[in-house]
Amino acid sequence: MELWGARLYGNPCRDCGFGWSLSPREAVGLVEDLPARYGALVKGRRGDERHPELAWNIAAYISHVTDNLRNWAERLAGARLTGVRQVPGYDQDLLAQARSYNDVCLAGAVWSLQRAAEAWAESVSAALEEHVVLEHADRGVQRAEDIARNNAHDAAHHAWDIERILAYTDQSTGS
Repeated sequence: MELWGARLYGNPCRDCGFGWSLSPREAVGLVEDLPARYGALVKGRRGDERHPELAWNIAAYISHVTDNLRNWAERLAGARLTGVRQVPGYDQDLLAQARSYNDVCLAGAVWSLQRAAEAWAESVSAALEEHVVLEHADRGVQRAEDIARNNAHDAAHHAWDIERILAYTDQSTGS
């Protein structure tokens, strides 16, 4: 079984400091606030800024978070609406390659994140009310609460990645 969540990243996350003890409703609130948080982070930026230790640029990280939110919203909605609980894993790097994340326009990425966060919050809230449980091919049992926290962590962690990119590029350019 694939390690995930606090078992993989630590509690709090040893990189971004995310605390896993937040309630599922707090996780939903964190994701609902993402577009504003990310928008403030990237205001006045191009989106192609990079850090040498990271594979993706700013627009790519936003695109990844957007796709992750959409993916899990869809999976939870499918289970809630049909009772089909089995879900496959997916390869984020193959998806990034297929969608050319590093070439996505920053404004488009932020626009898409807004819509994905709204759909995710709606889907996760309904799944929480109905106590939806998925059977993930690699992670095993994933309750709606687990997914809410895992997705909130993914978003917080990648905000931290974007902050690292910005600090690096600001230092490199003397801004």
